[in-house]
Amino acid sequence: MEPQAIHDAVKAKFGDAIVELQAEGFRPPFVVVAPERIADVALYLRDDPAMLFDALMCLSGVDYKDRFAVAYHLYSMTHRHTVGLKVFLPRENPAVASVDAVWPAANFMEREAFDLFGIDFPGSKDLRRILLPEDWDGHPLRKDYKYPEFYHGIKV
Repeated sequence: MEPQAIHDAVKAKFGDAIVELQAEGFRPPFVVVAPERIADVALYLRDDPAMLFDALMCLSGVDYKDRFAVAYHLYSMTHRHTVGLKVFLPRENPAVASVDAVWPAANFMEREAFDLFGIDFPGSKDLRRILLPEDWDGHPLRKDYKYPEFYHGIKV
């Protein structure tokens, strides 16, 4: 199924929760979803017989300076089609529901986005830092992050 057809099917099911299709310059194209509906859209894309997106290949945080995004790359092993999902989040207290109940592989990827960007994933089975120590201050992939000069007396 082509990304435009996937977008059209999801738009027909979820209406205004589907914001747009970002196709120009994106591979795969991204269906932009209202953050409050991501869990519902994820379940639909995984379970609908015409979709069967059974693999979350990647989940990434993105800092656009004025806002954050979470990008999801999906693949259907049955139908061999692919699509991206994207949600935009505010800079202050960015949060979007966890999809680790839909795709268990999301857990480590959500932890990475939490650790490095500070994006919260309510409902996560295990949301904690994955790369940095628990007492690290801040989130180093944010564009406004100020690197500390020292960590526990060690020059960084």
